[in-house]
Amino acid sequence: MTSPSRITELRTEPLIEVKGLCKSFNGREVLKGISFKVWAGETLAIIGPSGCGKSTILKHLCGLLNADAGEVIIRSDEIGLVFQGSALLNSLTVRENLALGLRRRKLSANEQDRIITDKLKLVGLSDYVNAYPTQLSGGQQKRTSFARAIVNDPRIILYDEPTTGLDPVMSTVIEDYIIELEHELRAASIVVTHQLSTWSRTCDRVHLMFAGNIVWEGKIDEAMVTDNEYMKQFANATKEGPMIAGKV
Repeated sequence: MTSPSRITELRTEPLIEVKGLCKSFNGREVLKGISFKVWAGETLAIIGPSGCGKSTILKHLCGLLNADAGEVIIRSDEIGLVFQGSALLNSLTVRENLALGLRRRKLSANEQDRIITDKLKLVGLSDYVNAYPTQLSGGQQKRTSFARAIVNDPRIILYDEPTTGLDPVMSTVIEDYIIELEHELRAASIVVTHQLSTWSRTCDRVHLMFAGNIVWEGKIDEAMVTDNEYMKQFANATKEGPMIAGKV
């Protein structure tokens, strides 16, 4: 675990900093000057309806897209990604999927085994080290993707819709892992989601997006009592409000 002195050092500047990020596709503005910061040891939720630009932000943070304008500053190359669809290689075992993330480090076989064992234990999958992804349930695949994302103890973790498609019980399990990893790794984390339980349980701060803009930001407890019309509509899942279906 990161030492207290190291945590203090990391909090002197954000690990993730986005300044005036703009992006258009085929003439349609998807991001309209997005700005935010995330420090070590905190989790930011980016929420909003489908098509509002949430995943586009993640793609910029991972380097999959280049901005039309603005700046993305990532102060670490130690990044873990938890994909919406797990993105495991079906031809490899669970152990082999995790080992891919360790390739660039010059580790002995024993060191690799120790790290993989520790990460699978953390997500409750120690008994599945030799299983193939097709032999796992959807929840087990998601937990394997968690273990793979943290195999190098990243300083930044990005979650793309981590509970989408899961039943309520498994969603709670995955949310618990997000909380545990925040405490275990003290990483700067971003959770992109539209699931109320996910962002309300796992995150410290929340940014609500609509039509390419951040229309509300604040702490989780503030989100549930704010008079902001966008946040009230989204949190209460009502049709009445400024977020009209199909207008993102």
